[in-house]
Amino acid sequence: MKAANFNAFTQFRFLFLNSSKTLNPTRFLTIAAAATLPSPETLTDDPLITTIPSNDPSDLFRQYGCTEADISKIFQRRPCLQKMDVKNLHSKLKILTDLGIPSSDLTKILNCRPRLFNCRINRCLDERLEFFQTLFGTKEVLLKAIVRNPSLLTYDFHKQIIPTVAFYEQLGLSRSDLISMLLARPTLIPRSSLDDEKMDYVHRTGVQKGTRMYKHVITLFAISRLETIRQKVANLEKHGFTEDEVFRLFGRSPFLVTLSVDKVQRNMTFILGTMKLSADLVLDNPCLLFLNLETAIKPRYFLGGKLDDMGLEPRVKGPALLRAMRMTEKRFIKAFINCHPEDVAHELMEYYGSVRCVRRLAESSKKHSYKGFPF
Repeated sequence: MKAANFNAFTQFRFLFLNSSKTLNPTRFLTIAAAATLPSPETLTDDPLITTIPSNDPSDLFRQYGCTEADISKIFQRRPCLQKMDVKNLHSKLKILTDLGIPSSDLTKILNCRPRLFNCRINRCLDERLEFFQTLFGTKEVLLKAIVRNPSLLTYDFHKQIIPTVAFYEQLGLSRSDLISMLLARPTLIPRSSLDDEKMDYVHRTGVQKGTRMYKHVITLFAISRLETIRQKVANLEKHGFTEDEVFRLFGRSPFLVTLSVDKVQRNMTFILGTMKLSADLVLDNPCLLFLNLETAIKPRYFLGGKLDDMGLEPRVKGPALLRAMRMTEKRFIKAFINCHPEDVAHELMEYYGSVRCVRRLAESSKKHSYKGFPF
């Protein structure tokens, strides 16, 4: 390195002394800069220097472990990234890698949340990370939370993050409960709101502070729209429940709040109309509302009818019906199909497969409309 600089300096001195004309100042600075620059081999061999491959964001994404399919998906979801300044993009990627996020998780973030790189993620970064480090306790949990919801780096620190954490602590959530909810409900920070009507709903569930279900009830009602809660309560009332029964049901099974009105409507219609079960049975077994109608409830119920027609045991009736509905697919087939002789089991399996493959009318052409957050 010293020899290279000495040779460059000698060449510069020779040019300066032997020139018959006065050097142009611009030319002088250009030669001087060239004389002091290290050789290209030195740049390549220095491990502390990170080079940007080109002005093409695609090359930068490849450097960070993205495949061609990943890059295509990123640009499809966020076309403006194709024209983004590479140095700016590189600085944001470096912030994430310096936090300790591995390339595999970085690729997930790029795929799922490409708009993150159009945001100012360096704003209040040190203060934000210090707060989260105290909140989550360990760096591993903090990184898990950021990978789960990269927007933690973009939410307004003073107007959203700090007030929301304080809000849930005032409601009685312990630090461990709050951490688990932040990991499970990524939109907890920007969408939390509890007015008097929502708090009345929470009280009517009968769930007390400190119980296992309290963190689920309080957070699900907080992030749900008031209008949506009313619709879901009215939908269950329409099938024979009283309003008080609905809220007590939410208290015992809070995740019912996450089910769409359409799913509950279709399941309840089949359970009450075709299976001839009572609303009280559903009240005691809310798991029936979570099951998929086409792949679980209908085919298992119809197979029970087939077993009756063939006079085979065991039957899918009474208490056995509820047990059959709660079984995994593998266990159900073993308990009600494979327990029979091979020829009978083959016939039952063919029938079960045929009724299980029947899709909802026009399901393939159904247009899904999203209204933002599903709750």
